[in-house]
Amino acid sequence: MGLLDGKVVIVTGAGRGIGRGEALECAAQGAAVVVAEFDPSTGESVAKEIVAAGGRAVAASGDVADADVANSLVATALSEFGRLDALVNNAGILRDKTLAKLSDDDWDAVIRVHLRGHFLPTRAAVQHWKEAGKPGHVVHTASTSGILGNFGQTNYGAAKAGIAAFSTIVAMEGARGGITSNAIAPTALTAMTLDLMPQEFRDERDAAIARGEFDFFAPENVAPLVAFLCSDASAHISGKVFGVQGDSIEIFQPYTSVAEVKNDGKRWDPEDIGGRIDDLWAASGIQPGPENMMARMRYQILAL
Repeated sequence: MGLLDGKVVIVTGAGRGIGRGEALECAAQGAAVVVAEFDPSTGESVAKEIVAAGGRAVAASGDVADADVANSLVATALSEFGRLDALVNNAGILRDKTLAKLSDDDWDAVIRVHLRGHFLPTRAAVQHWKEAGKPGHVVHTASTSGILGNFGQTNYGAAKAGIAAFSTIVAMEGARGGITSNAIAPTALTAMTLDLMPQEFRDERDAAIARGEFDFFAPENVAPLVAFLCSDASAHISGKVFGVQGDSIEIFQPYTSVAEVKNDGKRWDPEDIGGRIDDLWAASGIQPGPENMMARMRYQILAL
C-alpha cells in the first residue's frame, strides 16, 4: 500500500531533475501521474519509465504558462484517470545576470514561466475542486533565492518569493474547501547546477556514490516530502514553506516584525528618524547594510 494509492497527481516540469524525481515517487506511492513537460520526448520518457515499473502515467507536453495548456492538464487527468487529487508545480527556468545586465526578455521569461506557470495550473486545479466540491493538494516550488535572496538572480528570486506568497494566499482561500497549498525550497544538484561544480568535487561525488554512500544533494531526495504533501496524510498542513534536501526537512518562518521604534503618538519628522532607526538594529541583531543571506543556510551546495 502506498501513500497515494488511487490518487491522481499532475507534476509540471517532470521531465528532468527534481520534477522527474517527484513524478517517479508519486507513482511509486500508488498515484497515476500526468507528466507535464515542455519537451515532449523527455516527458514521454518519464511516463514510459513509470509504466514500465508497473505504474500509471501519461505525458502531456506544452508551456504551462499558457492558459490552454494549463487547463488541458486538468482535463487530461480527468479524461485519462477520472479524477485529480494533487498538483505539483515544478516547471521553471534560469537566466542569471546581475540587474544592470538583465534584459527585458531575461526578466519577462523567468517571471512568466515561474509565476504564470504556477498561477495557471493552480487556478485550473482549484476551479475543478471547487466546482466538484472536493478537496485537493497543491505543492509549489519556491527557492531560498526568493526567501533569502541570491546574487545575480533578481528575476528568479523575485519570482520564487512571489511563489511563496502565492502559496500562502492560496492556502487561505482554499481552507474552507479542504484545499491545501504548501511550498518547498529545495536544494539539490541537478544537471544544470552540477556543471557549476569543480571537476574535483564531481569526481569525489561519483566515487562516493559508487561506494554506496548517501548522495545528500541528489534531486530524488526532494520527492518524499512532495509525495507526502500530495497525500491526505498532510491535510492538516497548509500555507507553509519547507526547506528540503538530503535527509533534512526544514520549516521557514514568514516575515515577522522583531523590533519597533515609536514617536510618542506624533508624526515622524524625517530628520528625527536618523537618530532613532539604529535602535532597530540594536534590538533585533539585524545589520543595516546588505547581507549574504544565503550564508545563513544550513546546507549550501556552493560551500562544498
